[in-house]
Amino acid sequence: MTAPPSRMRLPALERTILKGQKIALSSVGELRQLDVCLGWNSKNAECDVDVSAFLLGENGKVIGDDWFVFYGQTKSPDGSTVFEVDGKTDREVIRMDLTRLHPAVKKVVFVLTINEAFEKKLNFGMLEDAYIRILEHGSQKELASFAMTDYYANVISMMIGELYLHGGNWKFHGIGNGVAKDLAGLCGLYGVAVS
Repeated sequence: MTAPPSRMRLPALERTILKGQKIALSSVGELRQLDVCLGWNSKNAECDVDVSAFLLGENGKVIGDDWFVFYGQTKSPDGSTVFEVDGKTDREVIRMDLTRLHPAVKKVVFVLTINEAFEKKLNFGMLEDAYIRILEHGSQKELASFAMTDYYANVISMMIGELYLHGGNWKFHGIGNGVAKDLAGLCGLYGVAVS
């Protein structure tokens, strides 16, 4: 058996919310640039976790086929949302410039997916310490964070959290629920046509 991948030291989460909880971040216009930071540890060396962000309209679907950001498509069409591998404090970071965000985007869902989970019989029961934290880009002040508590053996993709517009405010929702779908399955769920 292969040794588990190197463990990351978890950053201190300062403004944590519980699963299902929602918190207001700021009024539109006040909040400009965000760093959405994600991390996890794995108990199985074969668990290769990918981060994706789906930019959704009011109908809960992407506003176009290229409106999701991941390792294979590192920038949204409007340039507002950019995928980066961090590796220092967090495993991966999605940087968001809300001033450039297309006005049709009302929600951004952040998902962790285990690569080749079906083929290798992997699942979220093999992960631990997963979290998402939202930082104000300039000051690096934490606005909200959520640490996952439930690791289901029947799940291979986890909607860990989402940013959404409500009544003129950006809010963060700690979700922590998953599905037995790979990245292609998630694309179907959120309305992305995959060839």
